[in-house]
Amino acid sequence: MKARVTIMLKDGVLDPQGEAIRHALGGLGFSGVDGVRQGKVIELDLASVDAEAAKAEVARMCEGLLANTVIEKYAIEIV
Repeated sequence: MKARVTIMLKDGVLDPQGEAIRHALGGLGFSGVDGVRQGKVIELDLASVDAEAAKAEVARMCEGLLANTVIEKYAIEIV
């Protein structure tokens, strides 16, 4: 079973990397981009066969290591 975790900065947290991407896109002629938020995606191969148990385990991983929950939010998808 696979799990995909998408981690993004929480709303209201400044995103300097996103702003740098937005600026670079403007420099390349892409004028319609008003904002960019940059995040990360982590895919995990899990031994679990129970989707709910796997999702709970991945949530514990996010809380303990994968996401900085002070400034980041995460979404878990079992695929």
